[in-house]
Amino acid sequence: MQEDLALQDLPPHNIEAENHVIGSLLIDGESFARVEPTLSAEHFFVEQNRYIYEACHELFMEGVAIDQETLRDQLVTNEKLEAVGGDAQLSALVAAVPHALNIVEYARMVTRTFKLRQLGRAGELIREIGMDYSNSHNVDAALKRAEDIVFKVGQDAEQADFVPIREAPSISQFFAHPFSSGETAGESEPIPTGFETLDGILGGFHRSDMVVLAARPGFGKSTMALNTALTAAKEGLTVGIFSLEMGINQIAHRMAAAHCRLNIQSIRNSTLNNAELDRLSDAYGYLGDLKIFIDDTALQTVSAMRSKARRLKMQSGLDFIIVDYLQLINGSSTVREGNRVQEVSEISRHLKAIARDLNVPVLACSQLSRAVEHRTSREPRLADLRESGAIEQDADVVMFIHRNDKNISEDEWNRRNPTQEYPRGLAEIIIAKHRHGPTATLEMSVRDEWGLFQSIPEATYS
Repeated sequence: MQEDLALQDLPPHNIEAENHVIGSLLIDGESFARVEPTLSAEHFFVEQNRYIYEACHELFMEGVAIDQETLRDQLVTNEKLEAVGGDAQLSALVAAVPHALNIVEYARMVTRTFKLRQLGRAGELIREIGMDYSNSHNVDAALKRAEDIVFKVGQDAEQADFVPIREAPSISQFFAHPFSSGETAGESEPIPTGFETLDGILGGFHRSDMVVLAARPGFGKSTMALNTALTAAKEGLTVGIFSLEMGINQIAHRMAAAHCRLNIQSIRNSTLNNAELDRLSDAYGYLGDLKIFIDDTALQTVSAMRSKARRLKMQSGLDFIIVDYLQLINGSSTVREGNRVQEVSEISRHLKAIARDLNVPVLACSQLSRAVEHRTSREPRLADLRESGAIEQDADVVMFIHRNDKNISEDEWNRRNPTQEYPRGLAEIIIAKHRHGPTATLEMSVRDEWGLFQSIPEATYS
């Protein structure tokens, strides 16, 4: 009777479900990828299970297979083996569950009881607000604090993750199109950029390389990055896009416009004629067959991105990652309170580590500092990379987009250069760093209305 009363005093928990999650991971370590998007160590009520799950997460992030032996070694490294009950407890957890097939349901049970504990804690916090007489001077602010507490509890624990581009509403509203799996390219082949002149210098984007594409806002970083993504996908490669600035619909619009040479604004404003609608429908259908996966979570940490990329590679294969853009990523909580330069340095190192660990090129768009605007030529330099010299250090390739038609008006150009034609729709791609080859400056044409860069020999202005 006293034991039952003691249990009633404890917050909601499900120890059996927790043990079954851990036991399932020890039976089938690969099942970690099935629960990792929704389950974290803080969801476990039992401290020993939190220690074990944290160790499993560390093994997963390091690419080490999870089993009883590797977990034991990790717990020893973390000085937690005795704290979790030693080898006997690990063996007991394995024996407690016959297979790992139900791990997702066990994980749901764990997260549900965690939410109930959060709700109870929220009630305590709201009661404290209600009992604080000082809040009588601003009841509206007190109500807002209480609402925020409840809203935070009500948020879905599952983070947004990669979504196939075919599931963009702007595509699915046309029709449901079957997804083509295709074949993954060889793990040593470079990724073609889609630009003949650029491939001539770089030989494509090489696996394990970090490539930085930098420019001032509005110069076409996202456009060029999406052009390379579309080219890679057309080659049958699997592309993962972390878009921290644009939503999946905007990306679908831009890729469709570039593919079928339609005006982006006309697509967004739904002002296409019947013939153009047919072309857009064909483009959406074509995009739906490509292996493009988009994660448009606006607030991302680099560790979450690394985990998502690993999971995508395990589940669907992965050949190429695009990050748009680097300065919008959050670093770790330990660095976030420090200066931003240190945080960006950490992000840069992690992006390079992702490229190496997953053996894929990572193309990271980056902002430039305003220093470039104070020079007469406004031509970017490596020192202009915003907030961190570590970006230059970590990157294997650094490219800049330089456009005079964005820097100077046509009238001003004609006054300064009376004998030269205004460079409308022309861009210089400056390869300022190339760890494996020469630097160079290439000229490309840009069709902003289509969202399309083209090598000059390929350029058409029809």
